[in-house]
Amino acid sequence: MTVIIRSFRPADAEGWVRVRRAALPFMVTTPEQIAFDLANAHPDRRFRPLVAELNGEVIGTAQVGIAHDAAEPGQGFINAYVHPERLGLGAGSLIVRAAETYLADAGATAVYSWVLDGPANLAFAERRGYRPSRSAHFLHLDLANGALPPLQDLPPGVELRTAADFADDPRPFFEADAEAVADEPSDIPTSLSDYEDWLRSTWRHPTADHALTSVALVDGEVAAFSIAQTDGLTRYSSGGTGTRRAYRGRGLAKLAKNDSLHRARAAGYTDAYTGNDAGNGPMLAINKWFGYEICATEVRHVRELG
Repeated sequence: MTVIIRSFRPADAEGWVRVRRAALPFMVTTPEQIAFDLANAHPDRRFRPLVAELNGEVIGTAQVGIAHDAAEPGQGFINAYVHPERLGLGAGSLIVRAAETYLADAGATAVYSWVLDGPANLAFAERRGYRPSRSAHFLHLDLANGALPPLQDLPPGVELRTAADFADDPRPFFEADAEAVADEPSDIPTSLSDYEDWLRSTWRHPTADHALTSVALVDGEVAAFSIAQTDGLTRYSSGGTGTRRAYRGRGLAKLAKNDSLHRARAAGYTDAYTGNDAGNGPMLAINKWFGYEICATEVRHVRELG
């Protein structure tokens, strides 16, 4: 049996999703998502998803590219996963090696990768010259059976809207998202400055649920938001919760997220997931208040390319 590493093809979408859902059950993944990501990636991102194939079956996947919006050029990324039932066949080593070669040719000087926090996964990364840096948690909330905090009364001057209300002009939402992203803890500081790219790759993303994304306005200005991503079935994921600097410390992000979660449950979603940097104490505290529990941890690794 020979494992083949090759570029993703549209016909691989179902196999891609099967691997990702098995390896990362706490993330929203759909067939439309990977095809969309490939078709709409910024050219400078050099995005190239790879698959590991065995006897016609997709057993591994890798998202590979350049963080084109990073403050420092040459920052590549590889996020590789093998189906848990197909471990030990060499697919992981082969797909990472192919990804590194591609990134080196694309001009990357360093490669960042998220690695699940387990002995085998961490040892795999170490053997390949990756060193650990920051960590992040996946959190799960049982929407079907858990008890959400009650909806709060809105403070004076505050109103809640949805992202769908910005369909004609999403720019105010973009500006709030850009300000929040700039302050997120990260190994690769990034900035959202390309509005058209954001429209194409984020606003129009197939997992973006505008009807369940809540936006808090203060005197008519976007102040805070909680982005909803869904698979259209049972899974809801927080795609980002943030507050503009001038409005922080007033509980507006919590207000928006609570509204979104309540409406997601009413829409029939049964499982809510989110992710937080391990050092992001304020957001971890907010999610604990909602009832989220840590279900997995990833450790960011980096390797310099010689």
